[in-house]
Amino acid sequence: MSFALDGLHDAPQYLGLVATLPKHDAKTIDQTVARVASSIARRHAKTGRLLLLGIANGGIILARRLAAHLAKAGLKPGLGTIDISFHRDDIGRNPIPKEFSPTVIPHEVNGATVILVDDVLHSGRTVKAALDELFDHGRPANVELAVLVDRGGRRLPIAPDYTGLVLVAGDSEKIKVRLDARDPSRDTILSESAAGAGSKSKIENRKSKILSRALAS
Repeated sequence: MSFALDGLHDAPQYLGLVATLPKHDAKTIDQTVARVASSIARRHAKTGRLLLLGIANGGIILARRLAAHLAKAGLKPGLGTIDISFHRDDIGRNPIPKEFSPTVIPHEVNGATVILVDDVLHSGRTVKAALDELFDHGRPANVELAVLVDRGGRRLPIAPDYTGLVLVAGDSEKIKVRLDARDPSRDTILSESAAGAGSKSKIENRKSKILSRALAS
């Protein structure tokens, strides 16, 4: 999603050029995160105030890893968290969980370039809630979206600026990303059918195809 407040922005960048599901091991996930970070670094090499905000809870660890890669590239983005609990459109049906991460923004939002970070992009409702929460704190110059997995199924006109992997998943499937905070070698991407808990399997064993595409800028 390119949410530019002061002019047009570059076209979304699809970085997941993985050909087959069996390659989706922890090493591939790490390489995908590195590619997303590299793309961010190229675009924002001269950006003065850059904020990475992980959408709680799925985007928090991903944002930390992206920030670590950007630091190696010489960038020093602010790193924080966006809590969407009070902006969800289903809050009446799903109460706020007992364990949640509050919004933490390390420096001024006004005039900053903000990159919202999440693990999986689906309907777009989570991102819309994150935008509502962000704008409660100020008016950024520009807002971008980075996701590890875009699984399709959009219900709102939202598209990522940086995408690691694009997967095809049915409406009855859930794509779950697990990024282990302590041991990246245990990272996994899982597919779980809503039909039953016993149908969970590693995504590398799924028969769905991966869309490998890159959009020209």
